[in-house]
Amino acid sequence: MQKITPCLWFDNQAEEAASLYASLFKNSKIGSVSRYGEAGAQVSGLPKGTVMTVMFQIAGQEFMALNGGPMFNFTPAVSFFVNCESQQEITELWNRLSAGGTVLMELAEYPFAEKFGWLQDKFGVSWQLILSNRARKIIPFFMFVGAQHGKAEQAMNSYVSLFQDSSIHNIVRYGAGEEEPQGTVQHAVFSLAGQEFMAMDSNRKHPFTFTPAISFMVNCETQKEIDEYWERLSAGGEKEECGWLKDKYGVSWQIVPTILEKMLTDRDTAKSERVMAAVLQMKKPDIETLEQAYSG
Repeated sequence: MQKITPCLWFDNQAEEAASLYASLFKNSKIGSVSRYGEAGAQVSGLPKGTVMTVMFQIAGQEFMALNGGPMFNFTPAVSFFVNCESQQEITELWNRLSAGGTVLMELAEYPFAEKFGWLQDKFGVSWQLILSNRARKIIPFFMFVGAQHGKAEQAMNSYVSLFQDSSIHNIVRYGAGEEEPQGTVQHAVFSLAGQEFMAMDSNRKHPFTFTPAISFMVNCETQKEIDEYWERLSAGGEKEECGWLKDKYGVSWQIVPTILEKMLTDRDTAKSERVMAAVLQMKKPDIETLEQAYSG
């Protein structure tokens, strides 16, 4: 299991989106599906029995799609950077992802790439496609804008300090006379728990910032892990409900016990209902309480 799993919040489009994404990449599949029971339906406003979450893999990497309602919208503040091996691959991905979507940067040659394009798909999820021979296929990409501009390096250092097997691999900064303030991050690559991420600063007047539409689930084996990530990631930010929090940069995270997926997808709906009811009463997840709810 990945330590950190991106979670995409949809307005009743989770199944459709997961199926589309899994169809685009090799080594992809749909995983477990959980559905809203009575407790979850009352809180979400969605009908009982409808799909709540879909776990899926694309290019061997784990994601979760959540049907959460219309409260949050995707923005390019978090995008997914896709390394494409051939002209054929990048063209096919571009054509399928851009269908019904919005082009942010045309697929074309740029000074930094033989072929690159940036788009939002029909669901609003943002993708950057580049012709590249890098091994990592899909990389979450943070863009620090507005009030968060200039904080990319600080955020990377903070995240790297929280997770084992983490480091900053490369930072390219803007120089004097360039279009962005000197010293801010033009492009950076870092890893958390062995997973690659990317970041940049942008001082342009973007009409968006980070939102909970894309959050990052931290999968925790023990209560000690939960306690540590909950306190450290929320420092200077906001502690929210059901294991959700915002860090001081506005990025959303979910602190999740690894046992929770099994509990919520159990065929015994009485067990899963009890667990969901317990989750909805929590802020920080408590494994002992969840186990008691599961066992009845």
